[in-house]
Amino acid sequence: MNTTTEQILTLLVVTGMGLGIGKIAYRGVSLGTCGVVFSGLLAGHFGYEVPQLAGVAGILLFAYCLGISAGPSFWAMFLQRGKALVIMTIAMLFAAGGVAWLLAKMMHLSPDLACGLLAGAMTSTPALATAVERLPVDSDVTVGFGIAYPFGVVGVILFVQLAPKFYLKGLSKEATNGFESNVEKIERLIVKVTNPTIVGKRLGDVSILANANCQISRVMIDDELQPLPASFHLELGQRLLLIGRASRIHEVIQVLGEECDHKNFMLDVERQRKKVVVTSRNLIGKSLKELHLLSRFGVTISRIARHNIEFVPSSNERIQFGDALTAIGEFAALEKFIAAAGHRERTLDETNLISLCAGLGLGVLAGRVEIGFGSESVSLGLAGGPLLMGLILGGVGTIGPLVGHIPRAARFLLAEIGLAMFLAQAGSQAGGNLIQVILQHGFVLCLAACAIVITPLIVGFLVAKYVLKLSMLETFGGICGAMTSTPGLGAVTSTTESSTPATSYATVYPMALILITLLVPMLLSVMR
Repeated sequence: MNTTTEQILTLLVVTGMGLGIGKIAYRGVSLGTCGVVFSGLLAGHFGYEVPQLAGVAGILLFAYCLGISAGPSFWAMFLQRGKALVIMTIAMLFAAGGVAWLLAKMMHLSPDLACGLLAGAMTSTPALATAVERLPVDSDVTVGFGIAYPFGVVGVILFVQLAPKFYLKGLSKEATNGFESNVEKIERLIVKVTNPTIVGKRLGDVSILANANCQISRVMIDDELQPLPASFHLELGQRLLLIGRASRIHEVIQVLGEECDHKNFMLDVERQRKKVVVTSRNLIGKSLKELHLLSRFGVTISRIARHNIEFVPSSNERIQFGDALTAIGEFAALEKFIAAAGHRERTLDETNLISLCAGLGLGVLAGRVEIGFGSESVSLGLAGGPLLMGLILGGVGTIGPLVGHIPRAARFLLAEIGLAMFLAQAGSQAGGNLIQVILQHGFVLCLAACAIVITPLIVGFLVAKYVLKLSMLETFGGICGAMTSTPGLGAVTSTTESSTPATSYATVYPMALILITLLVPMLLSVMR
């Protein structure tokens, strides 16, 4: 059997065995895809290799798809409540980095082994990728990762389960505290216009509708709800169908007039409502206010579904490629709008391979940009560069001809394949040194891993509770995000119905990945 065939078979066997290991669960906790690193270490110990190019391609795909997934919610959440959570994240990461540096000095650990312990304790595969990229092929970084990773997974779960018992009476009492997710319940109410100051105005002239992300989609005529005509103006006594977020809709009612008692109204959804997928360049990048859809086509956009999140848009909301718009109008008006929007429903299930390749290429170039810190300089590397580009494209949607949309199933598949390929290659590469490192340092490495896990958890908790005054649900969600621990988040969300922990996690997680890809090369520079 030639070398190429042997390496390909090794990649497939290591990946399959690792995924099997990852499925083994104890009390709901499993390693998932990261089980591949252990089968890779075992294969490397017996002299089997996975092609290095597989590892490089793998981390590019994984980091880029991770950014695309997080991009849509990351920027909005970061601007909403990100500052406090980022402060907590920075404190935790620098605490972890400081402990790793101190332990390396005290225990005479090599820089690559210390960085591997740091990446494993933080359960961060991008951090591992950043270290692997900067170290020789015979480094011990993956060995350190494999030793510390289980401690990172179990440590976060135990912390979020035990800490509330010592410091709180129970998480359930805080279920309504903190900030709420952008994905709020959407309500529909009938409102009667009684405010004389808005009479004669068009809907675009009522600023509260845009500011509160609410839409008026229908008017009641002869006790039947009909789509708004193109020439619609507000008049006293009109009964309107108002759609908006539960937390903001009552602000709009106060401006318009009063809520009516119509609870069981009927809508003609078959002929007066369509889900329209936007692919036309004439609409992409323009706001609803700029498009004048009501006057041009006689349709109103009541909701937008983007990246599996549905929301009520404001008039300033800009249309992105692949947006699924809920359009309200008469049948002829809807048909006219569908033609203008370039509606192709299958677009949501298609992957633009040209944009994928271009995005990956730009990510590689971004990762090569050096950032100077005095006499030292660092770069995002092959993990951080594609991650950042994915966040930008995922958040913006389109940049010129580039499209940030990748279907959910395709995105998850590419990310899982990429992560498995990278871990298989990194594990097999480090497996030859596994026994030697363990015999040389022994149980000390386990103690070091525990210290790197525990320190940032305590620091993050104290900073959030006593400095930033965050609620406990925000705190534990943010801690799981900073530690990039999805199992930890699962332990938190199992104790409460609130969406706050998941929202905090989603806000912190991408930022933690970027910051740790910068921290690892800084730590390597300091320890060398």
